[in-house]
Amino acid sequence: MQNLVTEVIGWLEEAGEKIKESFKSEIEVAEKTSAKDLVTNIDKQTQQFLISKVNAYNPQAKILAEEEGYNQQDISQGQVFIIDPIDGTLNFVLEKENFCIMLAVFEEGVGKYGFIYDVMKKEIYWGSKQFGVYCNDRKLPQPKDLLLSEGLIGMNAYMHGNNLFNTLAIGEESKGIRCSGCAGIELIGILKGTRNGYISNLSPWDYAAGSVMLDIFNFPYSGVNGKKLAFEGREYFFAGTPQTYQRVMTLIK
Repeated sequence: MQNLVTEVIGWLEEAGEKIKESFKSEIEVAEKTSAKDLVTNIDKQTQQFLISKVNAYNPQAKILAEEEGYNQQDISQGQVFIIDPIDGTLNFVLEKENFCIMLAVFEEGVGKYGFIYDVMKKEIYWGSKQFGVYCNDRKLPQPKDLLLSEGLIGMNAYMHGNNLFNTLAIGEESKGIRCSGCAGIELIGILKGTRNGYISNLSPWDYAAGSVMLDIFNFPYSGVNGKKLAFEGREYFFAGTPQTYQRVMTLIK
């Protein structure tokens, strides 16, 4: 197990350096579903790099990833690597910060390892049941079980602006909302105690790595309907401290 952690951290660090090197040249940007939903040549190259590392490590491993035809994969059998090559592509293109690489390892449908790499801060949040949750080599303490009214809620800006699932009331009861445009950044916030919840519309590669580490802290997460995540297609997602989760689910209903 330690060998896999060391391997993946090495892959992420190398991928991060490649991404930073790309800032020296012109990035090719294309629209997927809209002008706000972008993909770049760097997303694709980063995914290809990570898949090559996975294939060398375990040729039998399956891949679920965002780009280039890897976006559908049953995770219930075998070892599955779930990859988001650049989470927060719009931030990557326009800000050159506030984006992450995310990778999770599932075995027989169970999350075993999660990794979220804040590339520009050079901070890798990673965890497994055996080791706990870390930022680089520093073990993170159990976050406080904050009430909704005691902290900040990360939100999808569209959901808040259109009051989907009563998000205006949720935000009003909290200390405030934050819309970073990056699931990895928001999930990191929950892990280190600077967010007490996050509500958004996500795909499996957006929440897989974070869900592994939320499990270690016994922090609940689900679809906004309270059902188990499907790991297929986009779905409305909520995670938080136990007390925040309970209150938000009441407000949503």
